[in-house]
Amino acid sequence: MFATYKNDRIADLFDMICLNRYYGWYVATGHLAAAESYMEMDLRGWAEKFDKPILMSEYGADAMPGIHSVWDMPWTEEYQTAYLEANHRAFDRSEAVVGEHVWNFADFQTSNGIHRVDGNRKGIFTRDRRPKAAAHALKARWTRMGGRKPSSDD
Repeated sequence: MFATYKNDRIADLFDMICLNRYYGWYVATGHLAAAESYMEMDLRGWAEKFDKPILMSEYGADAMPGIHSVWDMPWTEEYQTAYLEANHRAFDRSEAVVGEHVWNFADFQTSNGIHRVDGNRKGIFTRDRRPKAAAHALKARWTRMGGRKPSSDD
């Protein structure tokens, strides 16, 4: 996450750039408009400097299953969904982005050295594989895409 298009020294050696980004979670937590803007600027910088396909290899926000709010509050299912949607809008505006891999499929336990209560909750499914709201949002996105990158018309 700390490698930027400005300080990277090896991206020119690869056919594709894979990025792990958490704007709206670890950076600009709770500020999705700012996070979307940061993501778009970051993608633009990588694309302009390296002119290579970009795969979003990690992006996500924790959500506690069953925690809801009428506002986009971190740790709620609504925030996780809105976070993904903000990222997707930025991805869709970049012709360089060729794929996305949300972190993570399901919630999982972490070691004692990780500062989380009862594990990582970035899954779109719970540990026992029940869908969170984000799973439904991703299904709708990917169904709409039908194997192609969405356009601004979608």
